[in-house]
Amino acid sequence: MAILDILQLPDPRLRMMAKPVERIDDEIRKIVDDMYETMYDARGVGLAATQVGIHKRIFVMDVSPNADQKYCVINPEIISQSGVREEKEGCLSVTGAYDTVNRAAKVRFRGMDLEGKIFEMDAEELMAACVQHEIDHLNGKLFIDHLSRLKQERIRSKLKKLNRK
Repeated sequence: MAILDILQLPDPRLRMMAKPVERIDDEIRKIVDDMYETMYDARGVGLAATQVGIHKRIFVMDVSPNADQKYCVINPEIISQSGVREEKEGCLSVTGAYDTVNRAAKVRFRGMDLEGKIFEMDAEELMAACVQHEIDHLNGKLFIDHLSRLKQERIRSKLKKLNRK
């Protein structure tokens, strides 16, 4: 396993649309293993393949308090959503920036596991937000895209200052 470099805003690769995974093989399994290691090393709760420069529709997450409930979702899609959850979010690709984002409070999503089995799952609270956040990444979208232009500019300005240091 290896710790991968996490792309940082304004890297244009973060805006690329990920392509569906056609088949699960050893390469995909290694990518997933490396993504878990990278996510845990960065102390994140989710990581999309796009964030590490791999443009395949894969994300991993673990929102458990003890970091012991791994989920790998390949070719994810949200099939239903309800309610509204307004919560502060951050992102491993937008280091140091946090702001309140409105997301669905509950989602039902579909994906494929590492054995190639299609599954559906209900998520709420933090897991629902994580699923939506990671699918956004796979679609070339960042959490700051849910914010006002003014807030986006403040975050970009803050990141520029941090990068100069």
